[in-house]
Amino acid sequence: MQYAPITFTDVGAKKVQEFLDGQTADTSSAGLRLGVRGGGCSGFQYQLAFDEQRDGDHVFEHEGLKVFVDEQSLPYVHGSQIDYIDQLTGAGFQVNNPNVVAACGCGSSFRVPEEEEVSAV
Repeated sequence: MQYAPITFTDVGAKKVQEFLDGQTADTSSAGLRLGVRGGGCSGFQYQLAFDEQRDGDHVFEHEGLKVFVDEQSLPYVHGSQIDYIDQLTGAGFQVNNPNVVAACGCGSSFRVPEEEEVSAV
């Protein structure tokens, strides 16, 4: 199956780059890892972390930055856009995921169409 790329908004890309620029270690091969795990009130939760590429990862490059996604998470997040929001309720990365059919009120968990849940992470 061909999966849609994962991209950044301008603000999301800027925040990732700011973080990488602030590190003392060599970050030339680093990127943002986007994963999914079971849990939360709607079924799945996002996992975001700065990381290095691992065996089996799908690598997407956008705005000169890398996004790493493991094989199991990819069907749930392909086509997503990573943004950074700064609001009164808090600041942080937000995943705008076109595969979501329902999300919880706090936005930290989501559900996908039933046929994709059969092979849940």
